Amino acid sequence: MSADKAIPKFGTPRENEERRDGGCAVVFDPATQLFAVNKHDDSELLILISGGVGPEEDIQEGILREVTEESGLHDFLYVERIAEAMTHYYNFAKKVNRVGHATCLLVILRSTDTVATHLEAHEKFTLVWATAEELFANWRTRNEHGDYGHWIYFLDRAIARARELGYDTTSAS
Repeated sequence: MSADKAIPKFGTPRENEERRDGGCAVVFDPATQLFAVNKHDDSELLILISGGVGPEEDIQEGILREVTEESGLHDFLYVERIAEAMTHYYNFAKKVNRVGHATCLLVILRSTDTVATHLEAHEKFTLVWATAEELFANWRTRNEHGDYGHWIYFLDRAIARARELGYDTTSAS
């Protein structure tokens, strides 16, 4: 699945897009049956924990680094790469148009213990817990240009895999 042509594409191409490859994590707590996401401080937007990963950085290590830096969550029970996508989107935090190759991990937590976060200046959000239904509804209402289509796709894939592994017993994909 490494070639861009072999993976799904999402979003509407825009002028002046900056290329930024990276990834995100669908982080699930089997004890509460909830997903860890960030809520942007200036809106009701729920954000998968995500970020750019440099070409010299291992994609899984980079995504897990972002999870810990942005949420403080660090006690991972199970991690699996579940999907990739090419996506065009508006980066709400940096206020720029982006295009990128995104890799998504399913991260199952052992515990919800946290360490100190390390947010960058533009990262104005707070860790919150949500159901799959809340996430789907949040993104679908904002998906006019397909900016969140890849997250919807990733969450659907993550739920199916977490159910298959026996961790998610309540979400409907």
